[in-house]
Amino acid sequence: MRVPKHIGIIPDGNRRWAVNNNLSKEKGYDYGVNPGLQLFKLCQKENIEEVTFYGYTVDNTKRPTIQKEAFIKACVESVMLLTKEDCEILVVGDSTANYFPKELIPFTKERKKFGKGGIKVSFLIHYGWSWDLKSTPLKSKDISRIDLIIRWGGRRRLSGFLPVQSVYADFYVIDSMWPDFKEEDFYDALNWYDKQDVTLGG
Repeated sequence: MRVPKHIGIIPDGNRRWAVNNNLSKEKGYDYGVNPGLQLFKLCQKENIEEVTFYGYTVDNTKRPTIQKEAFIKACVESVMLLTKEDCEILVVGDSTANYFPKELIPFTKERKKFGKGGIKVSFLIHYGWSWDLKSTPLKSKDISRIDLIIRWGGRRRLSGFLPVQSVYADFYVIDSMWPDFKEEDFYDALNWYDKQDVTLGG
């Protein structure tokens, strides 16, 4: 099977999942942390070279304070979980902003190796596409071109996800919400990707 070198992950639907499960919206983010670890381990197993997780955008900070605090906390937990694994972590986002978590600033300087290293993992934290594109070089210059983007939550849009690196990415949408992550979601996406005709415009 043809396996993508770099997968982008848009883990959407946390708030809708919470409402559907009779919880307040901010509680959904707590249930979105473990799926990220599960997906990371699957990427390791399938020898994916690089994976990028969409944490939150500059626009997301317009949400109510209780939700902002919840998704920022979930992002910090997600990064820290992976420091216990074999990987190389980079965080890309506006670290000068008030809503950027100070705990993650050390991860923005350069890609940090943990354990034996290996798979490159990037997190977009307080990321804005215009903030990225207006910089020379790109703020996201250390993230490679993406082969496959998988979005949970049913929305058919990129929501500003790495516009340069996504230029030739195949885009696979999963209707179920991110906290309902299942292993078969990942493999369905890989099987679908394997059937795509990759020409890169040629």
